Amino acid sequence: MADIRLEGVGHSYDGGRTWALRPMTWTWQSSRAYALLGPSGCGKTTLLNIISGLLSPTVGRIFFDDREVTAVPTAGRNIAQVFQFPVLYEEMSVYDNLAFPLRNRKYPKAEIDQRVRRVSQLLGLDDHLKRRSRRLDPGRQQIVSLGRGLVRSEVAAVLLDEPLTVVDPALKWTLRSKLKEIHRDTGHTLIYVTHDQTEALTFADEVVVLNEGAIVQAGEPTELFLSPAHEFVGHFIGSPGMNVVPAEIAGGVVRVAETDVGQAVSDQEDELEPGPVRIGVRPEFARLGGEGASPGLPVRVTGVDRMGAYNLVHVRAGGHPMIAKTEADTRFAPDTEEFLHFAPDRAFLFRDSVRCGSISPLDGLDGKGAS
Repeated sequence: MADIRLEGVGHSYDGGRTWALRPMTWTWQSSRAYALLGPSGCGKTTLLNIISGLLSPTVGRIFFDDREVTAVPTAGRNIAQVFQFPVLYEEMSVYDNLAFPLRNRKYPKAEIDQRVRRVSQLLGLDDHLKRRSRRLDPGRQQIVSLGRGLVRSEVAAVLLDEPLTVVDPALKWTLRSKLKEIHRDTGHTLIYVTHDQTEALTFADEVVVLNEGAIVQAGEPTELFLSPAHEFVGHFIGSPGMNVVPAEIAGGVVRVAETDVGQAVSDQEDELEPGPVRIGVRPEFARLGGEGASPGLPVRVTGVDRMGAYNLVHVRAGGHPMIAKTEADTRFAPDTEEFLHFAPDRAFLFRDSVRCGSISPLDGLDGKGAS
């Protein structure tokens, strides 16, 4: 295992006119499990291929610990990579496919058998070890490919490029759990590329969110959900994503249309400058009706989605749609007026998509506008 350090690494496919991966400096720490999360086309696979050596960066340098590997080919980097679709020797048995990377590196026969059977057991392949790989369905073939990437012990890192795409949905949850178990067992550095927030949040020690070729935030799953540092993170993580509504700061007070909704609190030592901002609040922290810690924002209910364990109540604040997540037994009728409250410390302020502050309750104001 090794720390994988990127220094000013970026990549362009058109001679620098546009960046598929904007120059970045970042370190993947040894033995941690990372999820690289973002939408299609954001640069995830480009970044993974640069780490593995399949792609040379346009700018920047790559280090494994203190060894520079920028010009080192894939074979010299000691990386295991699992691709989106199965890559197997179809005429070999499942056992031989799993054993191949170890035999190729002259592992002792007893250790090969031990490692193959350990990975096979964890991935549910014990009943298929003698079958030829071409006789397996695509999902099972991908599980074998996954096992080949995980069977080696000495790799610098295991890179997984959306490895569960062709796997039956019923198996995905089990396999994510098995991956975590294998990671605890081997201590591999794992970088798992996905556009699926559920995969990322349930698998990783740390989630790195990529958008338009740049890392916009990284942290533990709870941190990204509770404290998004960028509008994109609030939108992309969560189902449904974060509500965003235009607002204005005047005299230290945050106002939506004609309603004062709270005090502006800067993330920095300086006070926030007056002017336009955007409020971001997750549906889980938008509360309808009753008393709240903030003055209520008048809204009109436009619809209710009954999800079984909870309801999603759709409202409009002025011309802006929002969603509040409520208990399953609550009743809000469409086309009625309600008041929306923000949970303390869970409504954030954004400028140029980057978080700049939060909203705290107002003292002594009734929420109907400052005098």
